[in-house]
Amino acid sequence: MEPRVDNLRAETRRWFLERCGVGLGGIALASLLGAEPKTLQNGLETRRGPHFRARAKRVLYLHMAGAPSHLDLFDDKPKLRELSGQPVSESVIKGERFAFIKGTPKVLGSPHKFARHGQSGQLLSELLPQLATVADEIAIVRSMTTTEFNHAPAQIFLNTGHPRIGRPSMGSWLSYGLGSENSDLPAFIVLLSGQYAPDGGASLWGSAFLPGEHQGVRFRSAGDPVLFLSDPPGVSRDARRRELDTLANLNSQRAALANDPEIQTRITQYEMAWRMQSSVPELLDIASEPDSIKQMYGIEPGKVSFANNALLARRLLERGVRFVELYHWGWDSHGTGEGDDIVHSLPKRCLETDRACTALVSDLKQRGLLEDTLIVWGGEFGRTPMNEERDGSKFLGRDHHPHCFSIWLAGGGIKAGASLGATDELGYHVVEDKVEVNDLHATMLHLLGIDHERLTFRFQGRDYRLTDVAGKVVGKLLA
Repeated sequence: MEPRVDNLRAETRRWFLERCGVGLGGIALASLLGAEPKTLQNGLETRRGPHFRARAKRVLYLHMAGAPSHLDLFDDKPKLRELSGQPVSESVIKGERFAFIKGTPKVLGSPHKFARHGQSGQLLSELLPQLATVADEIAIVRSMTTTEFNHAPAQIFLNTGHPRIGRPSMGSWLSYGLGSENSDLPAFIVLLSGQYAPDGGASLWGSAFLPGEHQGVRFRSAGDPVLFLSDPPGVSRDARRRELDTLANLNSQRAALANDPEIQTRITQYEMAWRMQSSVPELLDIASEPDSIKQMYGIEPGKVSFANNALLARRLLERGVRFVELYHWGWDSHGTGEGDDIVHSLPKRCLETDRACTALVSDLKQRGLLEDTLIVWGGEFGRTPMNEERDGSKFLGRDHHPHCFSIWLAGGGIKAGASLGATDELGYHVVEDKVEVNDLHATMLHLLGIDHERLTFRFQGRDYRLTDVAGKVVGKLLA
């Protein structure tokens, strides 16, 4: 004989109040003592932040999907030019597994010049002339490494801390751990540009087993900025409000019976959508920005572009959105033709993004937002020091390379003008200050006031975290 629903509901209340120690008095006492915030998920306690004083309040992640060539942008290697065209030593590639290279490839020196910039002497390619103007504001890490050498798993690893689908994205972790500073906008927003979406798809900004309200919300570049945000034709605002109130009442009744946290998430998301109908139109009105700002970013009115998304990202950040991520596709420089080589395609990608990325640093700084906004720029892995020459192609290109790549960071407690790490003379392996993906995540969380080992969520009998079972804070990057 099945137990009555009323008994189950009563037992749930008793268990919650008696065994969890979260009565009103306990909550008040915890607040007065500055105790770490906690929640209940599936009846199990989980730990959230902040855990200590934060240097950053928000994150802007600029993901160059396809993996930019570190050897042509940040990591100059004279030895590659000296050996360019010669077969690479067998000792270098012994036991190596490549995505496309076959046989013994030839060394490929960069066709692009490098120079030092700013008082910090940051070494940058001629392909990044705008970034060079803020060289003293950024920190360059030339010793990143990953375990993945194909796009989808590498992008998933970079965004979720694990190379397989099924883990929450870093934006979702931040939304869960810190919440939002604006009740009228989601805590985590995603913007896409380029011909295609990133290979990892929506799993890159998904919430996985975290409550659904923490997943990234993708703002589209055409039509409704968010799917189904507009009211259906013929439905007035009053009618829509009454409809949502009725739905909330029905969902609340169901939630009381089923004890399913996702039902409460649904209620919350309906209300967020209602508020966004008022807040989003004003947010997207970048035409209201001064002409000087539009020129700074290099936006083209009416055209979908990375520059437009960058300016929108700044507007999101200044309105309190916790995590904004921009994906720009097209950095996969294999050299099978003009569309994906390092002589024609790579300069085009830099031209599309260099001005806007630099504008974000300068614009946030002049508004007083850079000091507590953490900016991260990078791809999912590096490129080989050898020419791919797939099927005998005469175009210059590089295969996937997981052993080392470069990123840059700015603001939010990062040591401005710093240069961290080094690779060998071919740019093949890290030889100094290796930084792994989990280390990057641990450092980002640290700057946001979160101990990466304490931000956890219990799911299927174990505690999960963004950094999985690894990660250490990179102290040399901190101001």
